[in-house]
Amino acid sequence: MTTRRVFVAGVAVLLARPAWAQQSGPQAPIAALNAALLKIMHAGHAVPFNQRVALLRPVVAEVFDLQLLLRNSVGTLRWPGIPEAQKAELLSVFVDFTLASFVANFDAFNGESFVISPETRKVETDEIVQTRMVAPAGDATRLDYVMRNIDGSWRVVDILLDGSISRVAVTRSDFRALIKPGDASELIASLRSKVDNLTAGAAP
Repeated sequence: MTTRRVFVAGVAVLLARPAWAQQSGPQAPIAALNAALLKIMHAGHAVPFNQRVALLRPVVAEVFDLQLLLRNSVGTLRWPGIPEAQKAELLSVFVDFTLASFVANFDAFNGESFVISPETRKVETDEIVQTRMVAPAGDATRLDYVMRNIDGSWRVVDILLDGSISRVAVTRSDFRALIKPGDASELIASLRSKVDNLTAGAAP
């Protein structure tokens, strides 16, 4: 069983690979993600938070390389020193935090639409897929996804806010003060608290 077939959230869950995951273009996973985000936006607060998380979970697990995102967010020098048991616990809560953040930020539908650029931008071996979330008034929020071909499937390995601000870099800065040499317990506790706050309805 490969790591991309496993979603760690306390236990490993085997996922069936959707048809779009077999496609060659890096835009296909982002189209699936956008469709899932629209689904939870339409659901809104009429559907309990944890149910919206459950709706989004399989798509995020398939579209993102969450383990690589976490490792890069922690930092390649600090990651090897974390005990294996803590790595598993940290990955689980990082996944939960990623999902809770998406659900909290995409919590209502007000006529928005997603537009994916047909052209990608190549950066070394990665491809950048540009996406805009367009409001009815014409205002747009830009999210660029850094896509990497991993074992034949395109996966998100970073998000560029406004097309330039690396989410991994921002997260690494946030994580730095919470990781002690060989100990990620403070970071685990912090992420778990954030998940609880988001689930309870705190501002994202």
